[in-house]
Amino acid sequence: MLSPATKIDLHRAQRSLLRAVASFEFIKGVFVLLIGVTAILLVHKDAWLMAESLLAVLHISTDRHSAQLFLDFADNLTDARLWMAAQLAFVYSALRFAEAYGLWQARTWAEWLSFVSGTLLLPLEIRELMRGITLFRSAVFLINIAIVLYMFLLLREGRQRRRELQSGEPKSPDLSPDQSPDQRDLQSGK
Repeated sequence: MLSPATKIDLHRAQRSLLRAVASFEFIKGVFVLLIGVTAILLVHKDAWLMAESLLAVLHISTDRHSAQLFLDFADNLTDARLWMAAQLAFVYSALRFAEAYGLWQARTWAEWLSFVSGTLLLPLEIRELMRGITLFRSAVFLINIAIVLYMFLLLREGRQRRRELQSGEPKSPDLSPDQSPDQRDLQSGK
């Protein structure tokens, strides 16, 4: 059995890691929100001209295959597609912000949301890795795997605590998994 000091340190480390995941989700939400705002700013504009200007600023030759693909993509953009992209970006960022808030507050529903959404993204990330392994794709995949595994462990631990509380014989003085970090700290004497 762990000593009370070890349990407090474990709770602090767990809360810090959960808040790190929450911060990561918040940053993803901000990034997608910026994409949505950019899509709105492109409505009623010549996207091809803006794409060509961006390539010039970045000193990327328009003769390159990837630059041609980018210009073709910009040329096919319509106002309706931009509005749809903006709406999807806003919904996705709202989901990320809600998840970040819930994880920051150590809510079980946010752990479930993080676990399910991370698991649903794994096939897409594997497909991207099949297209070609890069440092960025590998890092995204490994971070997502780590988050999904961590959420799984938190959910399993919470389930075990609920079972202990239902049986009437808690093996440890931990609180229910639905309590906030402040309530956990109060009971642990912090």
